[in-house]
Amino acid sequence: MAMPEAPFSASIEAFITSFAHEIADGSAAIFAGAGLSVDSGYVNWSELMRDIAAELELDVDRETNLVALAQYHLNERRNRTRINQKIIDEFSAGHAHNENHEILARLPISTYWTTNYDTLIETALEAQGKIVDVKHSVKQLKNNKRGRHALVYKMHGDASDPDNAVLTKDDYEGYFRDREPFVTALTGDLVSKTLLFIGFSFTDPNIDYVMSRIRVVLHKQPKQHYCILRQVQRKPRETLPKFEYRRRQQDYFVKDLTRTGIHALMVESYSDVTRILRAIERRYRTRTVFISGSAHEFEAWKPDEAARFIEDLSSALIGKGMNIVTGFGLGVGPSVIAGALHAILADPKRRSHSQLRAHPFPADEGSAPERRNLYRRHRERMIGEAGIAIFLFGNKRDARGRIVLADGMREEFEIAQKLGLHCVAVGATGCVAADLAKSLKGSWSARSKRFQKAVHIANDPAAARSAVSRSVMSMVQELSTL
Repeated sequence: MAMPEAPFSASIEAFITSFAHEIADGSAAIFAGAGLSVDSGYVNWSELMRDIAAELELDVDRETNLVALAQYHLNERRNRTRINQKIIDEFSAGHAHNENHEILARLPISTYWTTNYDTLIETALEAQGKIVDVKHSVKQLKNNKRGRHALVYKMHGDASDPDNAVLTKDDYEGYFRDREPFVTALTGDLVSKTLLFIGFSFTDPNIDYVMSRIRVVLHKQPKQHYCILRQVQRKPRETLPKFEYRRRQQDYFVKDLTRTGIHALMVESYSDVTRILRAIERRYRTRTVFISGSAHEFEAWKPDEAARFIEDLSSALIGKGMNIVTGFGLGVGPSVIAGALHAILADPKRRSHSQLRAHPFPADEGSAPERRNLYRRHRERMIGEAGIAIFLFGNKRDARGRIVLADGMREEFEIAQKLGLHCVAVGATGCVAADLAKSLKGSWSARSKRFQKAVHIANDPAAARSAVSRSVMSMVQELSTL
């Protein structure tokens, strides 16, 4: 039996909530360093320079300034052919993006900065069907890719152009002359966005310079940014005094980061980085609710009563600042739209049409297997936008004119569970929703008493319709904070 994961610290929990809100507001950005790509098999800076150091009869493990080491090699060889070849060999295609890349790519983050030469960020984004605009040279900054979903700034260059990769002291010293537009763009993002530095080394002289300049611009009150750092670990056979010395060094380093507005989130293991990213994605997605339902008939509900119930629920969700995703199911979709629009138009300064995402099903085309496959892919993409799913009613008229249970709604439930959504079946509405509510009955035992009371009311066909709506909202609000 797997051991339960340790809870996050209060500081990390607060960050997860805050950064999820930044993502929702469109003001989050990522700054990725070499550590993000290590799990995919790429080398870090030390390993990249190991052979180079050996050629100079130096030990890379004893060197603290790897930029200087690259410069020493250039000074000795009078060219950077060997270094360029190392970049090509180590960072060419062939490595798959890891889970951290995949989580970030699924989130609606539009700006990425990286000092990495590899292409893992952009390939992960493309795998999610996103249009990616990559900038690794100054001339590329002049043109924009139409319809882009994400902008990736590779401020140290790309493995496809090793001659212009930033690596040596000459490169760093000339950075603000040769790549000033990158500095200007980064300065703007550091002022307007909240950056999460991940897998990044803060010894990069470019970042140190830019952050210092930002502090001057903001009168020593820089915008809050975050980084995830692993606590110093004691090495095998390392003496306690040496370990404590390194730990003190890290403590001073972390305190110094606050000068530039960077709050360090300390973790014990690199696996905690993935846990944090998963939690951010989960927290972000739970602000979006997928409403599944179809109804040719409403059984014990009167049609206008059912419509009012759905409209009230949809309006309440929007009023709480949540997003709604709907497939515009028969008999349910129009009321979802009406309720959401009522809340949005009633308070246009606080609510937005972007809170409502309607994905009507495509028209029938081709044979039945082709149509089912088309619907399946449509459902997966649509449901994948949400973190909570609500299931209402669930019947349809078949080809012979009979009222039958809606198999599409069952499929949506299966997809939602597979994707890890919190599922709320409103059994009081009957049909498929009632069956799903029974299957979920044993899954609420760990929830609060208030939640369990809400479940009971939501599944009671005799309950007042307004009470059912309030109970569903109570369940959603509790699930959205998990």
